[in-house]
Amino acid sequence: MNYETQLVGDSMVVIDEDEARRRRKRLLLIGGGVAVLLVAAAAWISMRGDTAAAPAAPAAQAPVVTVIRPGQSVVARTVTATGSLAARIDMPVGVVGEGGMVSRVLVQPGDWVRAGQPLAIIERSVQVEQVRSLAAQVEVARADAKLAQAQLDRAKALVGRGFISAADIDQRTATRDAAAARVNVAAAQLAEQRARTGRLDIRAPASGLVLTRAVEPGQIVQAGGAVLFRLAKDGEMELQAQVAEGDLATLRPGNSAMVTPIGHSDQFAGRIWQVSPVVDPQTRQGIARIAIPYNPAIRPGGFASATITSGSGSAPLLPESAVQSDAKGSYVYVVNAKNQVERRAVTVGQVSDAGVAVTSGIDGAESIVTSAGAFLAPGQKVKPELLKTR
Repeated sequence: MNYETQLVGDSMVVIDEDEARRRRKRLLLIGGGVAVLLVAAAAWISMRGDTAAAPAAPAAQAPVVTVIRPGQSVVARTVTATGSLAARIDMPVGVVGEGGMVSRVLVQPGDWVRAGQPLAIIERSVQVEQVRSLAAQVEVARADAKLAQAQLDRAKALVGRGFISAADIDQRTATRDAAAARVNVAAAQLAEQRARTGRLDIRAPASGLVLTRAVEPGQIVQAGGAVLFRLAKDGEMELQAQVAEGDLATLRPGNSAMVTPIGHSDQFAGRIWQVSPVVDPQTRQGIARIAIPYNPAIRPGGFASATITSGSGSAPLLPESAVQSDAKGSYVYVVNAKNQVERRAVTVGQVSDAGVAVTSGIDGAESIVTSAGAFLAPGQKVKPELLKTR
């Protein structure tokens, strides 16, 4: 064993070295444990302090949405259709007489003509001579009638003297009457020939616009042949609009319409003057004929679209952004009294520049989300802001 002598005060102390070594080891272990406890305590206190100082996490804020209360608006019920342009009354003009060779054509397509105006002239030299011959026969008949009347007058003067019998008077009266009848026959034949000659002129049956011309000078034409001219009576045009069977039932003569020819931005006002009484069994469509005043942009045979106003009614009118659609149909988001979003199925009516008319599903008093509906979910809390409308 090792011993060590140390001076403590005025006396000498003998210390066992092994015991001293064990004592120092225990002190080091105790000191290390105390240090670890102090570090752990400090860390725990630090964490408590940080937790107390940190602010609580804010609750999720409700999104702000714009809503509208549309109320009821007067909405025009309209029907859209397409079809072909045509003359409202298309008048084909051909030969009404015996025909012949065309000597002159007096009009061109696009010309305006009046009723009875000549459109083309057929050569008539033979017919003119026939008229002259018949006119001469009329003069001969009149001369015979004049002579017969004179002979009758002389006979009546002599009957009182006994030179002429009553039978002679009857005979001369009959001769006079026959001569007068021959005058009438000759005059009628002359009038007939003049009428035939006049029918060689191809004339307009009514005032209107010349649409087509299918005849040239030198051409041989005859009665019952091809159409030589086509006229639009008074220049009036129409759109023969093809309308679906369901929409056709809502249309009436007098309904107004706006017609837009293909290739033009201008619109022309018109009115329905006839609704087809039948429906095509193949296409399930009927024809609504829309009368349009003359305009150079309206060309028969062209294609045009029409918006027909079939009536009006009251319905909520929403901006297009407020109406959503998916596989289940059209719907809108309504904000209820708890500021929660509700999905509401709706039926969409007429869509126009003014907005979308809703025919069922809402009455107009609800608060409807106007936009951003695709980012919302039913039951979600929102902060509504009412859109002010004029």
